[in-house]
Amino acid sequence: MPHPGIPAAFGRTTHAMPDLTLPSPRPWPEARPLRWGILAPGGIAERFAQALQRRTSQRVVAVGSRSADRAEAFAQAHGIPRSYGDYRALVEDPEVDAVYVASPHSAHVELALLAISAGKHVLVEKPLATTGDDARRILDAARAAGVFAMEAMWTRYLAQSDIVRQVLADGALGEVTSVAADFGFSIPYLPEHRLFDPSQAGGALLDAGVYPVSFISSVLGAPGELSAIGSLAASGVDDQAIVSFSYPGAVATATTSLKAWLPVTAVVAGTAGRLEVGPGFLGPTTVRLSRFDQGWEPEVAEWTDAAFAGPGQEGLACQAEAFAGFVEQGLVESPIHRHDEVVAIVDALDRAQQQIFAAAREAVR
Repeated sequence: MPHPGIPAAFGRTTHAMPDLTLPSPRPWPEARPLRWGILAPGGIAERFAQALQRRTSQRVVAVGSRSADRAEAFAQAHGIPRSYGDYRALVEDPEVDAVYVASPHSAHVELALLAISAGKHVLVEKPLATTGDDARRILDAARAAGVFAMEAMWTRYLAQSDIVRQVLADGALGEVTSVAADFGFSIPYLPEHRLFDPSQAGGALLDAGVYPVSFISSVLGAPGELSAIGSLAASGVDDQAIVSFSYPGAVATATTSLKAWLPVTAVVAGTAGRLEVGPGFLGPTTVRLSRFDQGWEPEVAEWTDAAFAGPGQEGLACQAEAFAGFVEQGLVESPIHRHDEVVAIVDALDRAQQQIFAAAREAVR
């Protein structure tokens, strides 16, 4: 069955009942390796470089930073042949095919447009931008330039995500009526930290909330009507949020936090069954299908990704391999995470933030 599926994720399936099975994830078609340049060498850039080196034939050939010393140190640490103390120098390197933008959200538009203007394909960390309008600017520019652009929502390209897509397509859950997902963690409040800094587009929704909102969108479609409640940190950014979405015949809830250790699970429920992803639904994990054909006692099947040893972010390699395949096919957008959907998700995060900010202003009147 043709599908831009999942790279070599060898899983194991267990069954509580003999008649219920989960589909196997489908492999990505092989593609020639790309030569990658990394812009803004921070923590996520380090994990991305390690994942590519350990898990793929993709090559990181250059790194660029505003600091030449920082770029050089990153290059030496990861065996990258060239480093630049200037972003423009990296995107103009003729040996770079694709650019990974790993900066804070607030710089995504500037750096993505810089790479696109140099004719490079771009993979931009999530969220793609901080407003729907800015996300559209990036994607329209990429389309006009004839280059491939993708948000780095790595969860979409993991093995379990293809299993979820197949289960939904097969109608195993009946009519899907409810989706819930969460991602939250507790960190000390430090006003200078990017997560709490308004000038760096801090806040729970843009950093962590993008995951559950994107999961909901992958199941029910691009978000539309929503209602958000939450709280603000002393710096004025959102530090907790619950966002409810309304769909025809279905409801969904995304929960996020910078001050609570949430379960990090995703659940899709319907008239015939339930699908649970997690714990740790962001990375390689377990999918559990429960079918209620016999009433309250369900038949159950599980699949666990055994390709990645323990928690971590080596699964970032999956999105890079998918990206390379899409480029080789001559695509300008990901077929499982299309541009219009990306824009709608970013716009939903922005609207949810604005509702929380407005409620906070009203509360102090």
